[in-house]
Amino acid sequence: MTSDATVLHERLGQVSMITINRPERRNALDPATHLELRRALQEADLDPATRVIVLTGAGQGFCAGGDVKEMAGKDSYGSKDRVLSVGRDLIDILLRLEKPIVAMVNGAAVGLGATIALMCDIVYMADDARIGDRHVNVGLVAGDGGAVVWPLLIGPGRAKEHLLTGRLIDGREAAAMGLVSRAVPAAELRAEVLALAEELAAQPPYALRATKASINKAIQATANQVLDLSLAYEHLSMRTADHQEALSARAEGRPGVYTGQ
Repeated sequence: MTSDATVLHERLGQVSMITINRPERRNALDPATHLELRRALQEADLDPATRVIVLTGAGQGFCAGGDVKEMAGKDSYGSKDRVLSVGRDLIDILLRLEKPIVAMVNGAAVGLGATIALMCDIVYMADDARIGDRHVNVGLVAGDGGAVVWPLLIGPGRAKEHLLTGRLIDGREAAAMGLVSRAVPAAELRAEVLALAEELAAQPPYALRATKASINKAIQATANQVLDLSLAYEHLSMRTADHQEALSARAEGRPGVYTGQ
């Protein structure tokens, strides 16, 4: 582990702490960081000394989603020679890993960042942190898992309100509606998460992992039904004039003017 790595991985007893480490970009994922995060999660799951994984972000944020600066003027993260989007790989890994994953949402979790947090098994969030999916606000379809996990957690009606407006909510509101497990004061978040991780690590490992795997079958079924289609829609939306206008408007600090093209 080096200080300039985009994903940090350290073990605290039986807990593997994985930290997205791009605080200067609010821990947004560029393609290289996307790959490193997948690798770190898989390594922790295969580590015989690890019983629980904690996922968090460096600095003041959890993860700002896909790196919009990297997207500007580009097609997508994926190569055109792939049939399935690379965006699916990370979601599949989060759902397939056997060891419990606790998301420690220390700051903003937006777009893909929100999906990553919500696909974890238990989500503890700082009460003043914010979470939301703002794909539509940059002219994109909420394709990388938001259309899967938000309806499962809070129901289709509420999910539509949040996914179609891109509204951000704080940890208190997210916990009250059941979107996340618990909201705690930011100063207490790390201690609360590590206490939970140690409680989980003390459970019989096979029973813990098999229970998680059983629950995740229903989530995987929904992902299999929705994810490829929503990712394809998102890929198409990356080619629209409205998406490019949204990126330009954001860079220039002005409202976007959208034509439906």
